[in-house]
Amino acid sequence: MSEENKRTVRTTLNRKFGVSEKRDERRPRRDDDSRTDAGDRPFRREDRPVFKGSDRPGFRGDRPRGLREDGRRREDGEGRFSRERRPRSFGDRPFKKRFDRDSRPFRASGDMGAPVYRQRPEQKAELVDENIDESVLETRATQAEQTASSEANPPWFRKLLAITTEKGREREGRFLGEGVHVVDELVSRHREIVIAVYVVEGFEDENLIEKINDAEVTLHVLTPEQMKQLSSTVTPQGIIAHCRIANTKPVYEASRSVLTLVDAVQDPGNLGTLFRTSLGFGSNGMVLGRGTVSPFNPKVVRGSSGTFLRVPFEFDIDLVDHINFLRSKGYTIIATDLHAKQSLKEIPKHKLRKMAFLVGNEGAGTNPYFIELADETVKIPMSSELESLNVSVAHGILSYEAAQIQEELK
Repeated sequence: MSEENKRTVRTTLNRKFGVSEKRDERRPRRDDDSRTDAGDRPFRREDRPVFKGSDRPGFRGDRPRGLREDGRRREDGEGRFSRERRPRSFGDRPFKKRFDRDSRPFRASGDMGAPVYRQRPEQKAELVDENIDESVLETRATQAEQTASSEANPPWFRKLLAITTEKGREREGRFLGEGVHVVDELVSRHREIVIAVYVVEGFEDENLIEKINDAEVTLHVLTPEQMKQLSSTVTPQGIIAHCRIANTKPVYEASRSVLTLVDAVQDPGNLGTLFRTSLGFGSNGMVLGRGTVSPFNPKVVRGSSGTFLRVPFEFDIDLVDHINFLRSKGYTIIATDLHAKQSLKEIPKHKLRKMAFLVGNEGAGTNPYFIELADETVKIPMSSELESLNVSVAHGILSYEAAQIQEELK
């Protein structure tokens, strides 16, 4: 080995890793801002190192890119990696395609031997019966009255169509209960108000038909088109009960009682839920103030599953006069208020033997004048992230707390 090579090897061995032997000398910046190699000579492409005969993948030899060893140009795709040429196995393990994130199984935390829970297959949304707007029902009834053909719209059918509207129900004193559960409830528990039941051709619930026959209720068969005209839903269940309007008033003289005063709740679904909640928590009745949707609205009847008649109630009531009446009967009037400082359970127990709490309109809430008339105001403890609750949800919470208080007073 020559002396020059020995000095180079010795210098390399004595060099510390990560420490440069070059001095901190900045190269002068050229006016043309071109890169330079050592000295002032510009850096040129042909000055880059070429590794001849290297076996390392990724390095080119002295052969120009795109040419074969014999100097001819490669065809498209020749010499490149393709899926067809990739190895079928890697060692003893088969070469597999990487799986998507959504297809990976979810492994429960904890022991590695825990079962693997795979993603549940996507399920199609079930078809939900959508309510038909009241104006559409009114249009149907009007068109039926104006139709001259008695065969298409006989008088008895026009009367049924009229009952689908609010004005028709008030004029005739009748209402319609639609759906299997509703008709079952009306026939089983309120037979005295059921005038007749109408089913569509091919109705298949034999148990309900037998129950209707046992109750000696007149049964009529309608065509699918007639049933569709009477129905207040997009997809009718094929059965409707024709009933008289009737209700039971609450008993205000009871020694212990829980009532709900409803102020201008206009959504039929919410009012139907209020009836079901009152029944579920043993409420003694409901008082529906003016501006509240009719309890005999077909959507209210269906929303309560027909159970609304099991709850004593009065409707179209002047709440100002009724609040004064209830106070004379020993009731404590309780209103919900976001600014209240106490919950229902913090009110002295002797005031809660007979209570009537107010629930208000979906958007505007309880009338501020009614809140001023109330004896107590309460709040529902909840997160500050939420300003208010849906009226039916708030009513459910108050009904549950009131039922617990009544149990403690026994």
